[in-house]
Amino acid sequence: MIGTPFFSELADAQDEPLLSWPRRRLRAFLILARRTTPGTTGSPASRPKACIVLPLACFIIASLLTTPAMAQQDGAPELTPEASQAIDKGLKYLLSNQQKDGSWSSDGQKGHAVACTSLALMAFMSKAEFPGFGPHGEQLDRGMKWLLKEAKKRPDGYMGAVMYEHGYATLALSEMWGMTRDTDDDDAIQKALEKAVEVILRSQNPGGGWRYQPHADGGEDLSCTMTVFHALASARQAGIVVPNETIAKVVKYLKNAHDAETGGFAYNEKAAASFPCTAGGAYIAQLAGQRDTEMVNAALRHLKSQAPGVFAGARYYSYGHYYAIQTMVQAGDEEYSNWYPQIRDALISKQNTMGAWGSASKQGIPYETPMAIIILATPHRYIPIYQR
Repeated sequence: MIGTPFFSELADAQDEPLLSWPRRRLRAFLILARRTTPGTTGSPASRPKACIVLPLACFIIASLLTTPAMAQQDGAPELTPEASQAIDKGLKYLLSNQQKDGSWSSDGQKGHAVACTSLALMAFMSKAEFPGFGPHGEQLDRGMKWLLKEAKKRPDGYMGAVMYEHGYATLALSEMWGMTRDTDDDDAIQKALEKAVEVILRSQNPGGGWRYQPHADGGEDLSCTMTVFHALASARQAGIVVPNETIAKVVKYLKNAHDAETGGFAYNEKAAASFPCTAGGAYIAQLAGQRDTEMVNAALRHLKSQAPGVFAGARYYSYGHYYAIQTMVQAGDEEYSNWYPQIRDALISKQNTMGAWGSASKQGIPYETPMAIIILATPHRYIPIYQR
């Protein structure tokens, strides 16, 4: 089977540190199962027998999805009952604020709907709930279909009003790809994802970063670059081609954004190092293959120097911690085990009676809510880009 065209199209590994074998294996067997099922595409001569592949695919998928759950029971005591309750309460809040068309927004009037819908879907996926599956499969399916409908409206592939939204949409599409019940939806996700990645690639600025709009001459800032490259790393991990040159330019940009004196990362050349930018800068540097460099180690020291105050409050609190916890995951068990309990307890204490974080309303959802859920659900490790 290794010599078939199917495997070669997924196996252009590009010598990349980003590509996760478990993720590739899951994606491969999902698509292979589809192609060996009557009525699906693929040359009969190149397809192994379905009676062999389908059970094997089911076994692989089941093992990959249940392993984190077992780890939670046996090796993740940090996911306390209080944390699980906070996650469930937050997800219930999101469900109660989903629009009739399947979307979520910040104001109930389609404000930042692409970003809010994408983050909400990610929040559910962080607990292994995917479109068409689980107790809320139907609601998530509506959310996915709304996002795909938005993608079809833009033949140029750009989603949302700013690159932040486009980044979150690309990330959600990447993590949903291969995990839907309907193969037609999966094909639509692939097409939308490929176009979304094309937008990111062609809008990278000469300095290596991105700015608010998809223009290669529009300037760059670290905050937008964090969001966009996070999505690009996920897409590459899923099998979408991302040139090594693109990653090399990001690394060059990060080196220029890094403050050697403090160890932190700054929003731009005129700004001082900040907690959110240091967290996100370190994380995307890790994803770009810089995990053990002094640049990343210095950023980790800078982040830890902000504790414990940063758990009580910080500018762009949820946004910063959304990246900080993933930075600690990538840094190793010791860093993670020291950081997660502190942000876990802080978030539990900050959740309001509605189940939300941030300035909640009955009309829309604050972005802080899905981000807080994703942070709390880190021990699950269901989403491949959030795994080490």
